[in-house]
Amino acid sequence: MSRSALSAALLALAACATVPPTPDARKIEHLELKGASAVSANDTKKRILTSESSWWPGWMPLLGDVQWFDESAWAADLKRIERYYQTQGFSLARVTDESVTDTSPGHVDLSVTINEGPPTTIASIERLGLDALPPDHRATVLKGLTLAPGARFLEAQWDQEKQAVAARLRELGYAEATVDGDVQIELTTSRAKLTLTATTGPRYRFGKIFVATDADAKVPGKTIAQQVEGAITAGDWYSESALNEAQALVFQMGVFGAVKVNRGAPDHELLTVPVVVDVREAPFHTIRLGGGVGADQVRQEARLVAEYNDRNFFGGLRRFTLRGKAGWAFLPSVIDVARVADGAQHGPVFRVLTELEQPHVFTRSLSAQVSLDLSSGLEPAYGFIGGTLKVGAPWRPTSTITVFPSYNLDVYFLSSDVPLGGAGPEALFGCPRTCVVSYLEQTFEWDRRDDRLEPKTGTYLGLSLQEGGGPLGGVFTYLRVSPEVRGYVSFGEEKRVTLAARLKGGTLLSTTGDSPIIARFFSGGSSMRGFGTRRLAPLLAVAKANATPDPASGVVPAETLPIGGKGLVEASLELRWNAVGDLVLALFGDAGAVTYETLGPGNLNQLWPYLYTAVGVGARYRTPLGPIRLDLAFRLPFGSPQRVFQTDSRTLGYDVSHGCFGLGGGTNDTYAGSPDGLCAFQLSIGEAF
Repeated sequence: MSRSALSAALLALAACATVPPTPDARKIEHLELKGASAVSANDTKKRILTSESSWWPGWMPLLGDVQWFDESAWAADLKRIERYYQTQGFSLARVTDESVTDTSPGHVDLSVTINEGPPTTIASIERLGLDALPPDHRATVLKGLTLAPGARFLEAQWDQEKQAVAARLRELGYAEATVDGDVQIELTTSRAKLTLTATTGPRYRFGKIFVATDADAKVPGKTIAQQVEGAITAGDWYSESALNEAQALVFQMGVFGAVKVNRGAPDHELLTVPVVVDVREAPFHTIRLGGGVGADQVRQEARLVAEYNDRNFFGGLRRFTLRGKAGWAFLPSVIDVARVADGAQHGPVFRVLTELEQPHVFTRSLSAQVSLDLSSGLEPAYGFIGGTLKVGAPWRPTSTITVFPSYNLDVYFLSSDVPLGGAGPEALFGCPRTCVVSYLEQTFEWDRRDDRLEPKTGTYLGLSLQEGGGPLGGVFTYLRVSPEVRGYVSFGEEKRVTLAARLKGGTLLSTTGDSPIIARFFSGGSSMRGFGTRRLAPLLAVAKANATPDPASGVVPAETLPIGGKGLVEASLELRWNAVGDLVLALFGDAGAVTYETLGPGNLNQLWPYLYTAVGVGARYRTPLGPIRLDLAFRLPFGSPQRVFQTDSRTLGYDVSHGCFGLGGGTNDTYAGSPDGLCAFQLSIGEAF
């Protein structure tokens, strides 16, 4: 379909959306709710079917919205308005007047007058059926309940209290507990008497575990039961959180498309509750193919990706994974490469990851893993080809905790087309062109996010430790420490607004004072959106290829390349709003610093001049693979220019990007974050954190 034909089709569809459903249909221009004060008129309008048309014309995509008047819906909405007021604590609220006014042929204005009346307050609240509980159980059930005499009676809060009491009783082992509520409202005084009645029943323990699976299942029921026993042991007191944890552990095995862990019928004689596990196996062999692009102002890349998974490799639930990525990178952009700009470069990039994991080593929660990661890449400072061999033992005692100790051997062949002023590759890489780094690594994760791709609630704690060199071999001895914490909270109607925060630090201690570039810290890009990818780091000024000194000044044209540092601080705060459908808008603030020296309590003074902040806006569009994310950031004018080193004995002159993408900004070369520009953009898949 041509572009013009596509545009015509879209306009036709939009036009169809504005066609009246009947010849005499009337468009709703305005809907006014008079008398609303204690309860928001906008909130009330969201609870009824009738609504006014948008200010934008109906043919406007996404924004245009035409609403037609329906008399039967309008009559029902008048009752809905009164009912909504009752849920908000105004039992005597009544619609006293309503009008439907034709403003012009085919157009109508609507008006409703509401008499809110006095608020309904709680006169008393009685909680029955809990006195027979042990004192500690009763205190647990009643802790934090907020309803009290004198407060306005809200039905939602009343329902939440009943649900909370029932859930707490079941969590304490009262598997058959039920909670009922009664509300009596005295209309003359608008006061409510609340009675909550709990029927606890006996306290139960967990009984036997029963597994239901496919008829030709490859995963033995005994193996599934062992996974459940990571959260539930026969004889333990019954709790629904244990059922949820067991379900998460079974799903974490990675071989089931559906998992449900429920309680069975309680045994009233033995006072036990059986556990019923219902699973459906997913395909054990999967192949995925796809592609993507990534772009910011210092790098653009197009790539194809493929993945093969065998979740029962030669039996025993061994997992074999083969991932591949092949693409072409352009630095800083396709346009610069096309016009053969100074410093522009391009070339192929690839990555092939082979991983084999053996679960249930000695115990349910311990696995053995070996992986080989081969890659070739192109960075502003260097190119590389090489790989990492990793041998480790992931330990997952719960669904939220992972401890992963491993031994790693990195072997990379590094190259650079930039002249280094006779100082050799160590000036740029921190190691010879054939760089061998051997280290132990331990990663610790406590992940209570509701979704890893697009979290809305929960917390994440992480810690990475690396101990390199020494008896392990390699050319460096160092200790690398990097902790991280993230938090998410959602609020508002349907939890459409999410506040996300992140804080990460890092320090690298080296006995020799040097460190390999592949172990150093870099920031920028998704981690600090005020800079391009890896551009927030100490820089090295190097002469451009075939550069000749200026005859008048003797200055040699140069460029700045990131070489990384030994200290890292990053912080982000982001407000995400699900505006409409799969479209999410965001406001964010980022801060970040990468220090050349090791960062510690005694030398924090070196941090502040190089701590940069940025604010920005972003848009995300949800897809099955994660949200496609576009962020635009503006760096605030606080801090010093970035630290730029030089090993060349000649006088080098490098470009400084003033303003936003070269627009404006004056001629000052010593602004915060110089020589990089004040604005940056990111296009990628997945949330920033």
